[in-house]
Amino acid sequence: MDNPWLSLDYLRRNGAEVWDQLVIHATLTLEAVLIAVVIALPLAALVHRSPRLSGTIMGLTGVLYTIPSFALFALLAPFTGIGRTTVLVGLVAYALLVLVRNTVVGLAGVDPDVVDAARGLGYTRTRMLVAVELPNALPSIIAGLRIATVSTVALVTVGVVVGYGGLGQLMFRGMQSNYRAQITTSALLCLALALVLDLAIVALGRRLTPWTRERRARRGGRAARPAGAAGAAA
Repeated sequence: MDNPWLSLDYLRRNGAEVWDQLVIHATLTLEAVLIAVVIALPLAALVHRSPRLSGTIMGLTGVLYTIPSFALFALLAPFTGIGRTTVLVGLVAYALLVLVRNTVVGLAGVDPDVVDAARGLGYTRTRMLVAVELPNALPSIIAGLRIATVSTVALVTVGVVVGYGGLGQLMFRGMQSNYRAQITTSALLCLALALVLDLAIVALGRRLTPWTRERRARRGGRAARPAGAAGAAA
């Protein structure tokens, strides 16, 4: 007996449409996250350099994040129209809070001795930010990027309310017609896309922060040494 929730026949008959919506979903996610990163990094640097602005910037991004996605897309529609632009603006707004907050935390956690050493070498504030503080804050930034990307994959589906939801379009139509295979296929592809992007960001983070692996290796070596010494003594 065929499983109504999982159907290869559905993919064979609708493969082109599924692929098109998957590409829309992926490109919209990547565009939104990249734009959010471009906006978030200067905002976080501004908060780091001018703490008095922290309340205003973090409060604004926090308010945007608390607006329900359906409501935000509906509120944007009269100004940005129905379609891609509205969804993109909404997704960027939601990603900002996570990215700004994680970047600020990362910048605040940079070792003061490293900052003092750079200052002693005559680094300007801009050079110190770009060459010292941001690289050292990368682990926290990468963590925020992972959260923002995965949540954006999920939020793209809500774009169906303004007619541009990627895989959400298939999911919504499947719910309307009770076509279970269409619902399951679009849901599984959303999960797969989120997983692939998350793994890609993890790999990028490891590539950009090789020193974190070296630190973990040194800690592991120090932890193993007493056990080895105890064994030798026995």
